[in-house]
Amino acid sequence: MAEGLLDALYRDKYEARSAGVEPAEVNSYAIKVMAEISIDISKHRSKSIIEFHGQNFDYVITVCDHAKETCPFFPGEEVFHKGFRDPLEFKGNEDEILEKVRQVRDEIRVWIEKTFGGES
Repeated sequence: MAEGLLDALYRDKYEARSAGVEPAEVNSYAIKVMAEISIDISKHRSKSIIEFHGQNFDYVITVCDHAKETCPFFPGEEVFHKGFRDPLEFKGNEDEILEKVRQVRDEIRVWIEKTFGGES
């Protein structure tokens, strides 16, 4: 969701790429709630950080505590961290899960706008 939001909001300033320490399928609930705000992440795929080994980035952003603890060091990059709840861990019926995923989506959006909206 963070990659989709950053790309949709600030693609003129940033090139977003995302990866995980434990890649999995893109969460179907995340795809649904992003579509609600006209952002299509249905073609995104979960990538391993290994795919980006040796590449240089201006910023490294971690959005869960597990990633912050296990993410490899990227020399020279500015590192940002903000922990969000992991939608894969949500329990309940479909409506309850969707509501929790919406909350995370909205929290990520607010954080991205606050953190990166003023950058040039």
